[in-house]
Amino acid sequence: MSDRSYRRPRALSPLREHLRDTFWFAPTVGLILVFVLWWGAAELDIKIVAYLQDEQEYETVRDLISFADDTKTIVTTISSAMMTFIGVVFSISLVAVQMASGQLTPRVVRIFVRSRISKLTLTVFLATFVFSLLVLTSYESEADPQRVTSVPLVQSVLTMVLVGLSLLLFIAYVSSTLRLMQVGPVVDHITREAFGMLGRAPIGVRDAAPLAPESAWLAHQGRAGVLRDVNVARLVRAARRQGVVLRLIPRIGDFVVPGMPVLAVHGEGKPSRQALRYTVSVGVERTFTQDLGFGLRQLSDIALRSLSPAVNDPTTAVQCLDRIVQFLAALMKAPLGTAHHRDGKGTVRLVQDAPGWADLVDLGLAEVRLFALGNPQVTRRLLAGIDDLLLLAPEERREPLLRHRALLVQAVERTVPGAAEREFALEPDRQGIG
Repeated sequence: MSDRSYRRPRALSPLREHLRDTFWFAPTVGLILVFVLWWGAAELDIKIVAYLQDEQEYETVRDLISFADDTKTIVTTISSAMMTFIGVVFSISLVAVQMASGQLTPRVVRIFVRSRISKLTLTVFLATFVFSLLVLTSYESEADPQRVTSVPLVQSVLTMVLVGLSLLLFIAYVSSTLRLMQVGPVVDHITREAFGMLGRAPIGVRDAAPLAPESAWLAHQGRAGVLRDVNVARLVRAARRQGVVLRLIPRIGDFVVPGMPVLAVHGEGKPSRQALRYTVSVGVERTFTQDLGFGLRQLSDIALRSLSPAVNDPTTAVQCLDRIVQFLAALMKAPLGTAHHRDGKGTVRLVQDAPGWADLVDLGLAEVRLFALGNPQVTRRLLAGIDDLLLLAPEERREPLLRHRALLVQAVERTVPGAAEREFALEPDRQGIG
């Protein structure tokens, strides 16, 4: 199968991905910015008072002092209550995340950690708390409008603005956290992330000429971890300079350890270690960047947990099957399998192994099929999904679907004793059982 629209995967920045997986970076940046904001507001307050004194507008200065005295009580209340509010909110949120991870999959925690609204809410909460403390240091005991040097007018207004923003973000944050506890929104989020990475998947030109004999291989150096991303552009440049072809040995999502071969060299020559720096990104867990099967893996995990005797929630498995069928249907005519990436002159420089159609069908259906026995709701939905995919599948991609359908029918006929029950369990139904 040839690919008519070659797409070079976007390289992943290890630093950017690491920061997205942390919960400290955004609040830290927010605290630094709030110090800058306070300093600017304090300087503006000093200039306002100095201008009014130069213009001998002492009555206006007296009014500002009165306004600042009124707002001081509010600012003091905010500074004393904000930290308690932060602790209560995020303690409840962590309980909610723990419940979601126990009911669905531990990988749900990743959604919470990478959530922009969660990080923004914590950042604004902490910024409001710190800003209110800084504003309290700007109040003066001097009440004479001719001798006062600063009245925290702008600072008080900014404190009120931060409080209002905190309340709005609190509403959005609670809504986001509650959605994390619902099966439908979580499954939908995973599916949207899986579709969002299709443009970054390793899709290159197929049916290239046979490779030259392997002359060397390059071992992985650094920490052990999951292969999350490869910088295709850098690898293609390094191979072009040496006139060789590089072949990525592990797939995206494989676990690699130091000393394991990651790149095979085909042809004469060998790229230097310097030229291959920052071409392979390794992390502690899989990500959606370039990992075509990660979405199916998570959907399958949620379905399997829902089918366990401890949970026994086949409706959740049906919801996951809906999305699995949707994702497989989107990949029905996509070029899959080994990708051949070319340089500017059209010469193959990088060969990258990727999941094929059969691999993805097995990932999405095999484990669910094995645990669906005894749940007619799931077997009926699974059969309907396979039949729908068969209607869309070209001839060369029907075999894995037919194989799973035959295995499911055989398993149901073998495990369900009654003929009527077997007939009921093997009747395709897109809703399972209505």
